[in-house]
Amino acid sequence: MEWVGILPEDAPDPRAEWAENLKLMPIPVLGLMSQPSLEDTDSVSLNYALDDHGYSGMTASITYSLWRNPDDRSDPVNLADLDEETLRGIDDVPRWPRPPWLIEQVERMRYPQLWEAVRTTWHREPHSSLESLLADHVNHILLNQYRQHLWPGGKPWDQHAPVVTARTVNGQARTVVNGVEVPGAEVDTDPFVYGIGASLAGGGVVTAVLPRAELKWIQVRFATRR
Repeated sequence: MEWVGILPEDAPDPRAEWAENLKLMPIPVLGLMSQPSLEDTDSVSLNYALDDHGYSGMTASITYSLWRNPDDRSDPVNLADLDEETLRGIDDVPRWPRPPWLIEQVERMRYPQLWEAVRTTWHREPHSSLESLLADHVNHILLNQYRQHLWPGGKPWDQHAPVVTARTVNGQARTVVNGVEVPGAEVDTDPFVYGIGASLAGGGVVTAVLPRAELKWIQVRFATRR
């Protein structure tokens, strides 16, 4: 679904299409366990690869809103650290009416978003290892969310070597999936993010990459998404 120009007030919420697309996933989609500090707002993207035999791979990525004080959402501690330009963009209300879901999404920008924090990855044939998929996820987040921290003054199109490789992943970690402790893999050496993941009994891999600064608010345990 693509829109160009001004969205009409009755434009459909794209999350309905995203939810429908998730039905293509051959395995259950996992996220972090339900907890007061995390809000799953149905911002789940699906990427896939096709070949002559159909879908060869899929990745579902979940973005969460973070509430540092979920008991009082008006508490300023919940606000994200935004620059003046971003705040002006949020506060600048256009003259034309907007769809309710768009108003909600713009208002949500005031609060921290854990962008593509959890991935469920499936491949039809044996593909990459857990360690490799976790490293890919960590590098994806670092490249898109921490580029200026890692490469100050760099240009968005600059190419950089991966910060994390499969060789540097700790393959002896443990994590919890649906209440059961299982073998996992971990990236606990990066100053900006923490990564954890596990292979799934029904096939596929789940990985999470979270801001290290926000870990104290989060229980890092996986569960099948509702």
